[in-house]
Amino acid sequence: MTAAPFVSLTPRRAVVLFLAFAFAYFLSTLIRAVTATLAPTLVQEFGLSAGDLGLLAGGYFFGFALTQLPLGTWLDRLGPKRVVLAFLSVAVLACVAFARASGFVELFVARVLCGVGVSACLMAPLTSYRRWYAPGAQMRASSWMLMTGALGMVASTLPVQWLLPITGWRGLFLILGALLALSMALIAWQVPGQPAPGTAATTATTATIVPAVGPGYGAVWRDPYFRSLAPFGFVGYGGMVAMQTLWAAPWLVNVAGFTPVAASTAMFWLNVAMMLAFLVWGWVNPWLARKGWRAEQLMAWGLPLHIALLLLMAVSGSRVAGFSGLAWTLFCVTGTVGTLAQPAIGMAFPPALAGRALSAFNLLIFSGVFAVQWGVGLLIDGLRALGWASPGAYQGAMAVYAVCLLAAYVHLLRAKTR
Repeated sequence: MTAAPFVSLTPRRAVVLFLAFAFAYFLSTLIRAVTATLAPTLVQEFGLSAGDLGLLAGGYFFGFALTQLPLGTWLDRLGPKRVVLAFLSVAVLACVAFARASGFVELFVARVLCGVGVSACLMAPLTSYRRWYAPGAQMRASSWMLMTGALGMVASTLPVQWLLPITGWRGLFLILGALLALSMALIAWQVPGQPAPGTAATTATTATIVPAVGPGYGAVWRDPYFRSLAPFGFVGYGGMVAMQTLWAAPWLVNVAGFTPVAASTAMFWLNVAMMLAFLVWGWVNPWLARKGWRAEQLMAWGLPLHIALLLLMAVSGSRVAGFSGLAWTLFCVTGTVGTLAQPAIGMAFPPALAGRALSAFNLLIFSGVFAVQWGVGLLIDGLRALGWASPGAYQGAMAVYAVCLLAAYVHLLRAKTR
């Protein structure tokens, strides 16, 4: 596909646009990852099993995935600003509902609504960048959005642990709801609306392109490049997020023998490392693009170490307990090479299809997060029911996931060869 022209902003306007979206995305990833920090508290207060915990954490991603297909169409037709403001209003109400929950079902429903409400917090800015930023700035802006997301995950660890004695987990979610309302005000104030009919942006992104590709997702699903990256988006990218936002912390407690505070400290540094990794990707992506390095080439070179680290942890278990925090950090950092697939998908399609292409790929990612988070929890409970000790059950579940990850990588290599 041939990309249509973009409409560039002044440098100051581009920075303000980025920051307005980044604040909302920071909050969305904090809400996404906070379940790992709250897991011991929620397990104790509500008597949750590993399957319950996986389902609760995955509920966010289930709600997120539910909205992705209509979201992409709405982004292309209505514009990112209107769509993200409507969705964030749901997120505010969901945070209040989570804070007032009295049982697992209420927690789960509120968690699903949280996922629905923040589901536009990355797709809306990526769609805006495709329309408003020069091509060389799009990969950098995408990586730096992910860096902002990693900062939100940093905030979900030790800072949340420090805040809990003061506010409690219910008060924490009321504060998050208030901050989401503030982010809505910033977006309404600073983000441009949909280009007016007859402008260069409309001509470039709508009038010329949409009639040629139609209103649905057929052109996206049929695209060979999209299909080559789809299995890894589900298993690899989605699975890495599942580990980062849930199962790494329980592994540190149940396999490596960390205390909850020590596990939160390890997750804090893991997310700091992720933030730095995305910062580096933002700096080097334009240079790599000029040198002709494509996302799938970088993934083919970088992912073997990522897979090897997971296999090593699955085999070694508690025998390397002292290095578990470092091992999970390296696993997640090496997995950041897979995140290059998302902006590459957006740039492979014309601007008028960018919202649908990005949302379709995001659907795969977050469906994968939900499947891996819940699936790993079910495997752990199942292996325990068969008589496995808790550390062994975690190792077995991770080994199954590692095999799935290896299969997705093989598909990527075969598609790249073709």
